[in-house]
Amino acid sequence: MDNKRYAVAIDGPSGAGKSTLAKAAAAELGILYVDTGAIYRTIGLYACRREADPHDLAAIITLLPDIQVSMAYGEDGLQRMLLNGEDVTDVIRRPEISRWASVVSAIPEVRAFLLEMQRELARSHSVVMDGRDIGTVVLPQAEVKIFLTASPEIRAQRRMKELEQRGTPQPYNQVLSDILQRDWADSHRETAPLRQAEDALLLDTSHLDFDQSREALLHMIKERIGW
Repeated sequence: MDNKRYAVAIDGPSGAGKSTLAKAAAAELGILYVDTGAIYRTIGLYACRREADPHDLAAIITLLPDIQVSMAYGEDGLQRMLLNGEDVTDVIRRPEISRWASVVSAIPEVRAFLLEMQRELARSHSVVMDGRDIGTVVLPQAEVKIFLTASPEIRAQRRMKELEQRGTPQPYNQVLSDILQRDWADSHRETAPLRQAEDALLLDTSHLDFDQSREALLHMIKERIGW
């Protein structure tokens, strides 16, 4: 593979394993990983801390001028999220912030606020970027587009294990309900709804373990970019 810059856009529903797999793929390819979901979670965290009404979108929009979102990458290559200078990488993974992320990501003004930030990363680096609308809105000209998914039940099981490892366990029925609600909200919002881009490859990992999923993802990427 030559040094030509390229972008990999990975979209899919909540709990599909996008972040973990995209991070692994970026490490294998030696390029930058961008977790856009973490960016929206950071906005959601700020709105939550300010005790904004999730139904009062105008009030949330008024908070944007007070928010400075930035990213830092350590020697380990991991993406750290900074909110007004504070490292909130771990805090934004709490279950309640997932719901806030869904709220703020449906607001056109919030998406516009963050769009250029995401595109500039792709202009200045080769990237693997994951989210809900990367291939359809953020990077429609990406060289590789992949829609990564799994059944809601499998995603709920994986999410449960993740929450347990973080010390914030939740019952399966609650996790599954949250995922189904998030799926509906993400796919029915007016602005940039979750959908598979017409030229995106579909990767369903319902019956694949992590190693199999990673290899399948890398195969798709390398085939598209002529690795």
